[in-house]
Amino acid sequence: MLLNLTVTPDLVQQAYNALLDAICFGELTAGSRVTQEQAAEKLAISRQPVLQAFARLKREGFLVDAGRKGVQVSALDPGQLTQLYQIRGELDALAAGLAAQRVASGAVPVPDDALLRAGRQTEAQSATQSARQFAMQAESLRDIVAADIGFHTTLYRLSGNPLIETTLALHWQHLRRVMGAVLQEQGARRGIWDEHARIWRAVQQGDALLAAQLARKHTAQAADALSARLQTALAQQAAPASMPLRTPAQARTQARDPAHDLAHDLAHDPALATAHKG
Repeated sequence: MLLNLTVTPDLVQQAYNALLDAICFGELTAGSRVTQEQAAEKLAISRQPVLQAFARLKREGFLVDAGRKGVQVSALDPGQLTQLYQIRGELDALAAGLAAQRVASGAVPVPDDALLRAGRQTEAQSATQSARQFAMQAESLRDIVAADIGFHTTLYRLSGNPLIETTLALHWQHLRRVMGAVLQEQGARRGIWDEHARIWRAVQQGDALLAAQLARKHTAQAADALSARLQTALAQQAAPASMPLRTPAQARTQARDPAHDLAHDLAHDPALATAHKG
């Protein structure tokens, strides 16, 4: 739920963060329409910071214009997801390789396993819940996504190249949205932290080639799994609601039975039912 915000000099950023979180974690779903007035009322702020937040979210591809009805949340696009992972795969491999090189040269100390332990704990907590139960745990969903992003962000920072993190910052917001949509319905993919651990060990050992190979493989596996699950989720959303089946004989009987037609009308029109009783 969107929460009231305290007025601060950074109100535009707060409005942006709140709206982006609502988009990423399904509170504002694809196709949902929202106006400046609605968002300002929900956030208990003026329309001006909301207008600026909307403009940024449109530039970044999270919102699109909806004519006089404000804006709407953009559709999730499996094709875009593939493109994001193509870029991320190369930069993740670069980051892991550079991090391992810096460990090998002594430029940075060998990182400990605290990050892995925290990630595995988060993964274990989610593993005890069914997909339906998991969908109800908004905080667990946020924790899973945050832990995953945290692992990769740590690698970017260990690499010593700040451009890797800044380049991938927006990409991760789009990935966060897809992860949120998929995890709400299907839970977390198993084995993610085993893959993280293998990358981490290669970095700790200063093996740049292996670290880069494992990072690229991990990204490819994540891309394949997330893309498949996203397409499944989108197909389920697009499927029409099932209609009760009737045999041809039932259809013919009901079509020519005035009593059936009247019963249907009475059941769906209270005013007609009252008049009929009179």
